[in-house]
Amino acid sequence: MGDRSRSQAEKSLDNAFIWLTRILGMGIAVILLIIAITVAIRALPAIGKYGLGFLFSSSWNPVKDEYGALPMIYGTIVSSAIALFLAVPLGVGTAIFLSEDFLPLPIRTTLVFLVELLAAIPSVVYGLWGIYVLIPLIRPVGQFLNGSFGWLPFFSTPPVGPGMLPAGIVLAIMTLPIITAISRDSLASLPPELRQASLGLGASRWTTIFRVLVPAAFSGIVGGIMLGLGRAMGETMAATLLIGNSNQLSLSLLAPGNTIASLLANQFAEASGLQVAALMYAGLILFALTLIVNIFAELIVSRVRAKYN
Repeated sequence: MGDRSRSQAEKSLDNAFIWLTRILGMGIAVILLIIAITVAIRALPAIGKYGLGFLFSSSWNPVKDEYGALPMIYGTIVSSAIALFLAVPLGVGTAIFLSEDFLPLPIRTTLVFLVELLAAIPSVVYGLWGIYVLIPLIRPVGQFLNGSFGWLPFFSTPPVGPGMLPAGIVLAIMTLPIITAISRDSLASLPPELRQASLGLGASRWTTIFRVLVPAAFSGIVGGIMLGLGRAMGETMAATLLIGNSNQLSLSLLAPGNTIASLLANQFAEASGLQVAALMYAGLILFALTLIVNIFAELIVSRVRAKYN
């Protein structure tokens, strides 16, 4: 009798926990929906006046009430792409290095702490470091790229200081601890039997890592990359200090640019009237970009799971 009552109590606790997690999950969805609806309502005047042309116009003139978000959309996507291009291989490689027994445990623990410490540095500090250290450091590289590959649109302008490239590099450094920490946790949480079985079948250490462990932890790694991408796309202060805040569209990575987040940071405090609606419209576009990227990532994870299951 006592065992039956205990079993019923455990079942009740399990059901309560399941319903609690469902409520919390639905609560997150409701909060996101409320945010999206609020931003959309505030953006309705701009949506009604500019329509989809807002996405393809390069004009941003508050005096004439002419607004277009194409340079900011381009800057958001390109700076985030540069960040991921640099941070993903470095972050995943660091996660593999720190999750395997390449180093003694005390050294690995110290390195893990140092990598995670990067996430605690304020973004304004990254921005100031980029201005006074990174930009002078990469200026010779920019001059070389412009001199040698200036015929390419991406290096067609000489470096002038703040621009897309330094902003992307700093965003890569800022996203690195997120990608590394989540990827490392995903690899470390795998059952040890996977590694033992692969090695027992005669696979080498590197084959085990790249053919067994990484595919098994792929969903967690992609989740870390998506969180890092969200940080890069939504980063405000560092991007504002380093990207140049130019509302002119330029394909060159060495030229100043702008992002949606830095546009909001620079103009929202002084905005009024239709400009507020235009800024809200830009914020809604950033929301939609993030949603599209996450849907695309979920499709990739689903395909990989189907391949290895």
